[in-house]
Amino acid sequence: MSEEINIEIKRHSLSHIMAAAIKELWPDAKLAIGPAIENGFYYDVDFGETKIVEADLKAIEKKMAFLIKQNLKFEQTEKEIDAALAEETVNKEIYKAELISDLKKQGEKMVSFYTVGKFTDLCRGPHVQNTNQFKPGSYQLNKLAGAYWRGDEKNKMLTRIYGLAFETKEELDQYLHLLAEAEKRDHRKIGKEQDLFMMHEWAPGCPFFLPHGMIILQELLKFVREHSYGAGYHEVRTPHLLNAELWKTSGHWDHYQEDMFILHHAEDDCDLGIKPMNCPAHMLIFKNSIHSYRDLPLRLAETATLYRNEKSGTLHGLTRVRSLSQDDTHIFLRPDQIMEEISVLLEKIKKIYQVFNLKIDEIHLSTRPESFLGEKAVWDQAENDLKNALEKAGLDYKINEGDGAFYGPKIDVKVKDAIGRQWQLATIQLDFQLPQRFNLSYTDSTGDKKTPVVIHRALLGSLERFMGVIIEHFAGAFPLWLSPVQVKLISVAETHLAACQKLANELKETGIRVEIDQANETVGNKIRKAVQEKVPYMLVIGDKEINSPTLAVRDRGTQETRQVAKADFITEILEKIKNYQ
Repeated sequence: MSEEINIEIKRHSLSHIMAAAIKELWPDAKLAIGPAIENGFYYDVDFGETKIVEADLKAIEKKMAFLIKQNLKFEQTEKEIDAALAEETVNKEIYKAELISDLKKQGEKMVSFYTVGKFTDLCRGPHVQNTNQFKPGSYQLNKLAGAYWRGDEKNKMLTRIYGLAFETKEELDQYLHLLAEAEKRDHRKIGKEQDLFMMHEWAPGCPFFLPHGMIILQELLKFVREHSYGAGYHEVRTPHLLNAELWKTSGHWDHYQEDMFILHHAEDDCDLGIKPMNCPAHMLIFKNSIHSYRDLPLRLAETATLYRNEKSGTLHGLTRVRSLSQDDTHIFLRPDQIMEEISVLLEKIKKIYQVFNLKIDEIHLSTRPESFLGEKAVWDQAENDLKNALEKAGLDYKINEGDGAFYGPKIDVKVKDAIGRQWQLATIQLDFQLPQRFNLSYTDSTGDKKTPVVIHRALLGSLERFMGVIIEHFAGAFPLWLSPVQVKLISVAETHLAACQKLANELKETGIRVEIDQANETVGNKIRKAVQEKVPYMLVIGDKEINSPTLAVRDRGTQETRQVAKADFITEILEKIKNYQ
């Protein structure tokens, strides 16, 4: 049995131990379900009128440790389904009774139970053989949450108790350290501390970018235009409101409607969709003109805001939003151009992530699903092109057999951030469907009409999500070129403000972003604020500095200052900005 299966079994077994502990501490509690999950386990419990708080987790953990020390065996028994249903009904275990009732409706005749000590629970298993297989300190209960029974908001809200579990105490400690580091880096926390963005209950899932955050967003847009797009791309702008007929033609009306915001225009008596993606509108732009094979590839790019009706419970700061913008491009091309175009895109991806110090972790190539549109031979050629392009770029990849979109194969790129978390960012998708559905064509070298292939590509992906990722990746200490404030000037006294303003004006004239801290506070307080704001450069201006031919520069992360001539300091900053440092 592999280590991966072992840890899954241990996590599931610990959920039973936790349930046993809960039943000893709160005998009237009603148990629902308790599966193993990534990094741990949980159990949903109905405590009735009893209010469970975080402090109770320690009591449950203590009882779990006591049970585990008893070297209890997990023993499986099977019961005839009607007898099991009657027993759970008598015991007033209403959730178990409902689960057994459902199994009976499915035609099951017998049901499986596992007993550990005095506790018996409905379960198919498998479990560890004995509680002595749990290593000391390898598990911990970590949080409470609410969860509707069976995920249905019409049902009762239960208490969900989460636990973490690993093979060893060292692995658990390492994961707890990662959680603590992730909490410090939380982009919502840093976003508030640095005045980057805000959220409001009147616009759920739609971020408000504050002045400092808008600077970062604008820098990302400039970067997109130069490096994600670049030469050969044509930037366009398409409407946000589009008639339902467009979405019916594209297939979104039938396959994506629940994720769209839709309104009815009474005067015209028609439905309008607020666009969740740009591709159907780009099809109309292509169709607006006559194209020759010589015009291809034609690359249409757009960063307009899109709107998607994400469920409220999934919204999370900038990384899961309802309003988003992408470095979105649709490349119309001939089948024989696929290989070269994909190769160029993969090289771009490598260079882009190097700029942000993000390491490519995994690349997935998803191939033809069972239900697909188009000809098998075209799919085979497209998949071979993607494989060859990945190999030419020197990128390792995994094949996801049959996991491509129904309109074409795709490449998904996942990166690791500074603390080892994986993020899905770039995607490259080949599309044979939309060009056909919109009846697109170009004239080939013999004068015949041909249907183009379309590459959907986003290399940073959602700029909002990407910004959330890099806030956490850099822990708010952005590289100089991205920092909203690149130089902070601190006046020792009010009499030094004029000198600060003069220097600020000189720096601003070269394009450097400067702020002066004019607060009526001590220099020490001002320095502490600048350190907390993680400004790349800090300059304190007093009598000594005014009369000095050099600047006293304090670099982020240091406590010492260095003396630099003003012209050299400006050259240093501009050179770093130019090189995306």
